[in-house]
Amino acid sequence: MTGLCRAVVVGVLALLAGCTSTAILTSPSTARKPDCSTTNAVPWQAVVPGVWVWQPGSVGEISTANAGHVVPTSVVVSGSEALVIDPGPSHRHGLRVRDSLACRFGAQVRAVINTHAHAENVLANSAFADALAAGQLDILANEGTRSAMQQRCPACLASLSERAGEDAMAGTRIVWPSRVLQAGEVLRIGAHRLRVLPPAPGHTESDLVLWDETTRVVWAGGLVYDRRLPELAQGGVDAWLSALDRIAALQPRHAIGNAVSSAEGSQTLPPAMVATRAYLVDLRAAVLKAMDEGRYAGESGAIDMPAYKDWPGYDQRQGFNLQRAWREMEPVWMERSPATR
Repeated sequence: MTGLCRAVVVGVLALLAGCTSTAILTSPSTARKPDCSTTNAVPWQAVVPGVWVWQPGSVGEISTANAGHVVPTSVVVSGSEALVIDPGPSHRHGLRVRDSLACRFGAQVRAVINTHAHAENVLANSAFADALAAGQLDILANEGTRSAMQQRCPACLASLSERAGEDAMAGTRIVWPSRVLQAGEVLRIGAHRLRVLPPAPGHTESDLVLWDETTRVVWAGGLVYDRRLPELAQGGVDAWLSALDRIAALQPRHAIGNAVSSAEGSQTLPPAMVATRAYLVDLRAAVLKAMDEGRYAGESGAIDMPAYKDWPGYDQRQGFNLQRAWREMEPVWMERSPATR
């Protein structure tokens, strides 16, 4: 280490933004004993070497059948170290992630990252609370996500427990991020370098995006869906489209968000990115067309988008998305000249 970088690095996971923080490893003897039974195993799928995802069993909405597991959990593994991104919906889910990493890979979790403040992504922080208290790991998020979690997580825990079932959520408690990530930081684990990009307020008010240039993997938080209706939630149409355009400029081959998608052959982008953008473009156009036709806000629910009716979540979210898009597009429509309306 030079005089400019006085951090002590133990193990392979370190934060490189000015070397202001590190992951300090404690004795493995303090770790809980993992459950290595076959019933507790996780069906990890490789994206690129060292990057693995646990995908939901099927595409759908939160229910007791899926125990709230509707978005992927991903991990980066190098040797005996692991980084978990969006740990999942519950304490039980998080424990399976943690145990599987120990049993299958012989790896201990050194950091957990929350990309955005939605319950199905972050409530599994609970499973890492003891390691956090012991100084074995950090739970990381950007400032916007941490603030939003503090505002919404109590209500989200109650809502998710109602939809996923009390049994699935047993033992789950809210655990806040312990450190705020800054744009420009780089998370290093083995050969992987995950750069923290500026917040992308599209799906939520502060989606976290991580970019690994070497493997061309982008972690896009809630900004990427695959044939499951996107949710505007706390974000906006134009901000989301801008975020996708910035991500596309990186030319990723693999995107991990609310879906996992990889470009194949001559495809220039992961198909889920293309599909998400197409829906948002069509939503924007449909709302502006309705305004051109003289409809008013109360009629937004009557706007039909038949190309997306078979996507899971259409019945639950399309009306909400139309209302949010309408409010956002009103000033856009008003600023357009009559000739372009």
